[in-house]
Amino acid sequence: MKLFMPKQHGAWAMVIIPFWLGAISGGFLWEHIPFFFGWLLLYLATYPMLLLFKKKKLQFHAKWSLIYLIPAILLLMFPLVERPSVTLFGVMMLPFFTINAFFSSKNKDRALMNDFSAVFAFSLAGIASAYLHSGKVTEEAILVFIASSLFFIGSTFFVKTMIREKRSIQYKWISWCYHALVVAGWLVFGQWIVALAFIPSLARAIGFYGKNLTPKQIGIFEIINSAIFFILIASSLI
Repeated sequence: MKLFMPKQHGAWAMVIIPFWLGAISGGFLWEHIPFFFGWLLLYLATYPMLLLFKKKKLQFHAKWSLIYLIPAILLLMFPLVERPSVTLFGVMMLPFFTINAFFSSKNKDRALMNDFSAVFAFSLAGIASAYLHSGKVTEEAILVFIASSLFFIGSTFFVKTMIREKRSIQYKWISWCYHALVVAGWLVFGQWIVALAFIPSLARAIGFYGKNLTPKQIGIFEIINSAIFFILIASSLI
């Protein structure tokens, strides 16, 4: 049976990076392993679940929602036994899922607000992962959430300037100014390593603009950029 997988390849980094940065900041427990795979399956379940709101192939999408959702719930029982209050972060994600469902029902999946909503939901997983060990929302966990959110919002702007909005001068300046201000902001707050983690994003936002890159090439560069971001942010947390 061929798996029904999401088409948004860039979302994989959002699934992985905030979660494991949170685990690094808060301290690793063995429950993080089933927690991560449960989180991964939950993400896979949301793809057909959101397609249900388009009211097409309802039986097919409902089937795949359950195929992913049932094992996700079972795996998420492990962290819930360790820290039942971690469910709070699942509740906090619901408004963002509601926003995504709204845009899906309107066939506006590429809307900027829809992308931002997904970014915040994924970044919340970083706080949940950090919270699992200590039961506290620490400054490091908040840094993971903010850094992850800013990074993936920047990725959203960059990809749009390279594909759907590549002829928009307005988007170009929004992207360039955003990336520059993020780096400057971290420097102002004395977060030198974090600022360094965002410099490759600034460089590629400006350097790649106007280049005739294929979506595959853009994706490869984003994987490299995400890996650099993860390593540097992780080093700032250790």
